[in-house]
Amino acid sequence: MLARYNINKEIIILTSILVIIPFLLQNDFHFEIAIVAILNAMICVGLNLLMGYAGQVSLGHGAFAGLGAYISVILTSTYELSPIFSILISVVTMAILAFIISKPILKLKGHYLAMATLGIGVIISIVLSVEDQLTGGTDGMSVDSFSIFGYEFVDSLQWYILCATILVLLIWTVSNLIDSPFGRILRSIHDSENAANSVGIDVSHYKSIIFVISVIIATVAGSLYAYFSGFISPSEASFSRSIELVVMVVLGGMGRIYGAIIGAVILTILPQVLTSFDDYETLIYGVIIIAVMIFIPNGITSLFAPKEKNVTS
Repeated sequence: MLARYNINKEIIILTSILVIIPFLLQNDFHFEIAIVAILNAMICVGLNLLMGYAGQVSLGHGAFAGLGAYISVILTSTYELSPIFSILISVVTMAILAFIISKPILKLKGHYLAMATLGIGVIISIVLSVEDQLTGGTDGMSVDSFSIFGYEFVDSLQWYILCATILVLLIWTVSNLIDSPFGRILRSIHDSENAANSVGIDVSHYKSIIFVISVIIATVAGSLYAYFSGFISPSEASFSRSIELVVMVVLGGMGRIYGAIIGAVILTILPQVLTSFDDYETLIYGVIIIAVMIFIPNGITSLFAPKEKNVTS
């Protein structure tokens, strides 16, 4: 499906930045913020494929990431499967679930689609909260350590290298996907579903595929976050979490691969920077987001990214 397998200069720049960052971080807390930002970026890259390129709104991606993480954690903690095998099972399970869900809800458009994904997200969040024996309920549950073929990840630098490597591979894959015929089909669906149908494109099929891909990415990132933090709770699948992810994508710039990364990094770091303002933290945070949305409606990357990369304009 991919037209070419190229490594462009943006990926080289991203890799260089990720290599330099550890030398600038001073303690484990800084590493933690960097790792969380990378994991958020992964989810946003997948969500941007769905929203920015295919034009399909999802207000439930936080719930999908949370449910995928819970499946991985339960398989590891309760059934003593290896973390890698647990994540693979979770990915397959969530892919099947996403495909089944996509068939009815992706027939909806606009606000109706947003409400449908919101409803599914709320249902998932409620189920995770009330199933005390399986998920620990609102108290959450502890997570076993993460290992790959016996190699256990115990310090922040190891986690950073793992997550940064996965992010680079993800961006490389997505970049080639967008430049392929599949990517052009997504953009045609975004521009006009009727026009895409008229030239023989199975719109429903391709929307389901991209929905499944975005959920798979969210599942992997959500699972890695659970293993990294050593704890998981239903708040990771909450409505506010889903909205946070959507804001990250919009803030960075929909239809721009690197916009998702920039938006995720900014909104992960910003709350930490604003903690010194005490009671005004939430107010300042909101004002900044509103200001960006008003004065840079196409996202921060629209200030310097090539115009043709933006499918939303």
